[in-house]
Amino acid sequence: MFDNRKFQKLVEADHLTGEVKSTNGFIIEVKGLEGVRLGAQVLFEDGQRGLVREAYADRAILFNVNSEKILPGTLAVVENDLLQIPVGKELIGRIVDPMGNPVDGKGSLKAKQSSGIFNSAPGIMDRSQLNQQLASGVPAVDLNFAVVLGQRIAILGDSKSGKSTFLTQLTANQSGTDRIVVYAMIGKRKVDVEALLTGLEESGSMDHTVVVIADVFDSLTLSYMAPYSACAIAESLWYAGRDVIIIYDDLTSHAEAYRQLSLIQEVDPGRDSYPGDMFYAHSSLLERAGKLKNGGKTLTALPVVVTPNNDITSYLSTSIMSITDGQIVFDLNIFRQGQRPAVNTGLSVSRVGGQAQTARQKRLSGILFQKIAAYHEAEEFAHFGSSLSKEATKDLKLGSQLMQGLAQAPEELYSLVEQQLFLETILLGDAQVDIDVKALKQASREAAKKVREDKDFDKLEAELLKKFSPKPQTETIDQRVKDSSSNKGREA
Repeated sequence: MFDNRKFQKLVEADHLTGEVKSTNGFIIEVKGLEGVRLGAQVLFEDGQRGLVREAYADRAILFNVNSEKILPGTLAVVENDLLQIPVGKELIGRIVDPMGNPVDGKGSLKAKQSSGIFNSAPGIMDRSQLNQQLASGVPAVDLNFAVVLGQRIAILGDSKSGKSTFLTQLTANQSGTDRIVVYAMIGKRKVDVEALLTGLEESGSMDHTVVVIADVFDSLTLSYMAPYSACAIAESLWYAGRDVIIIYDDLTSHAEAYRQLSLIQEVDPGRDSYPGDMFYAHSSLLERAGKLKNGGKTLTALPVVVTPNNDITSYLSTSIMSITDGQIVFDLNIFRQGQRPAVNTGLSVSRVGGQAQTARQKRLSGILFQKIAAYHEAEEFAHFGSSLSKEATKDLKLGSQLMQGLAQAPEELYSLVEQQLFLETILLGDAQVDIDVKALKQASREAAKKVREDKDFDKLEAELLKKFSPKPQTETIDQRVKDSSSNKGREA
């Protein structure tokens, strides 16, 4: 039973009051509350809370935060001029709902700060250029579509195409760093929530993670609030001097919750029945990421969008892609072919990734694109059963080795140095050696400990290749690329 002493104290303190006039699902019309602010937090006498959505001279329209069951005649009082949630370092390692209430059974929060959830993004003069890579531990992403600290990069893909696995890997790869991950689960099924939490616990990632959960059984308002609440928590840590990564999983569910609330409110529907301010709702959220000029700390945003039937041309997908600095697309067809992670290299792009890569990483990335493209072309010819040229056979073998190098199990993670070592070693072999890629990847873990400067790569790669080759190798990867380019020029 709700103890309404707090309600009485607010009334006695002369806070604005009103009375519920009518309800329609999660939409509540309250008579009174004259002069209330948009976004204000309202407490009802039965203990439920509301969020002011619209304010008029004699009435206000609210989203009910808790449920759709509230009776006309229920009294209301303004609790805060802006909806407030607890924030701060005390939330690290905890699981909370979008109102900041703990749901992990570990007791109450000891948070000393609170914040509104609809905060403004830093101004252009407060920002700095992005220049440091965020390693995910996944070579298919780190080398081809580098994520940069402070970047906004969308994660797109159909259901069960590997998006959540990648995000869990990225979260686990932050262990041992000073970075914090805020993971917002929006409108998710209980089984998906349990799977994520189990994965975070098993990998030890909860020590540097805050999880904000609004599952499918929670109110539409909580699903709508979840990404904003998570962002407020992330911002408090960011401004306190930490690098923070925020994952919105997923904005498709968020948009659907907002669409339902808007349709109940009888807002005129726009494209795909989404409200007209759907783009603003997401752009104002994602704009809050970036790198601060003062202190150089970053907030990196990874919004997830579900693309049924691999269609990335829908309104929501194109809207998010236009807001972000790139996208990583997970393809269900590639997933079904057994390639993990199922990253579509033709549709994925990181528009600022090159700013954080070294010259050697950029060179490796360019070569990988060329070789993998040649592999897919040779693979198409091989499907027809026609005899392949010597060059095409070589492309097929080398590409197969590279695809094995890029493939990995969910529990596997590789540092940037390890990734460079085994992929450059495969390229150095140039399909002339039958390389045990699995063993090479394991050997690269030990070899990576010896890398101190750029020239160490050439020596270590020659040693690694020698273990798998009966012929002595004296070329470096740079010489191999240079010779290959010269031969193509003479052939032309």
